[in-house]
Amino acid sequence: MPPTEPPAPGTDNTHWVDEELHGVRYGLAASVIEERQSAYQRVTIIDSQTYGKGLLLDGCWMTAERQERHYHESIVHPALCGAASIERVLVIGGGDGGTARECLRHPQVSHLDLVEIDGLVVELSQRHLAAIGGGAWSDPRLHLTVGDGIAWVANAPAASYDVVIVDGSDPAGPAEGLFNRAFFENCRRLLRPGGVFATQSESPEAFREVHIATVRLLRQVFGHADPLYGWVPMYPSGWWSWTFAAVDGPRYLSADPARAAAVAAGCQIWSPRWQQGAFGAVPAFVERELAG
Repeated sequence: MPPTEPPAPGTDNTHWVDEELHGVRYGLAASVIEERQSAYQRVTIIDSQTYGKGLLLDGCWMTAERQERHYHESIVHPALCGAASIERVLVIGGGDGGTARECLRHPQVSHLDLVEIDGLVVELSQRHLAAIGGGAWSDPRLHLTVGDGIAWVANAPAASYDVVIVDGSDPAGPAEGLFNRAFFENCRRLLRPGGVFATQSESPEAFREVHIATVRLLRQVFGHADPLYGWVPMYPSGWWSWTFAAVDGPRYLSADPARAAAVAAGCQIWSPRWQQGAFGAVPAFVERELAG
């Protein structure tokens, strides 16, 4: 059978919903379900035939039901299969619930703090994107705080988390402070011995300078940091990265076999084999710039 085509713009209230960046448009034929302005940003929920329901912040794609696993599995499992212990986890951002959902698939996690600055993102995600958060929102291990993640990491006790994950948007607006030395140094302070830090680190093509600067800075702060490369087709260029860091060696490069076995069957993208290849897929231009 031929592939199903998305509805044409103008049909059944659909139109092109686009993110525009550097003279390129990344869009879906979709209908807008709800759009509201919070104190921080414009929050838009769409529905598309191709990727299902999705979320944009200030006109930038964040997630969608049939895209989110590319992102959430990639940012979570290298960290949670690499840290010495994963009893206590902190997620900054991640108001759609997908990162928390993947973390809570690991039975060793007993406490997860999710700190999201924009309560409207949580509200609309719970209402319209319930499939992404899944059972995370009702899991007693999840502790949601609507507040400033930068202030949280500055004020939390030292050595209070095994894993810290930064699931923020692009370095602008409310996420701008998630990409600087002071923030990363506080994240390092929060890690217990054997801990792992993880952050989305932009596209090496669409955000080349930010990507390379982030990896360099994390290596300076933690001592060990490596980017992992994958894809999120709805994002600018489709080519994306996540960077993992640790103080006591690159323990995130190898997945603990028992932890991996507990979650791998439920993953669509991540596996220990995929992880090994994704860490090894450093493009030549990035390798040269990081070595310089």
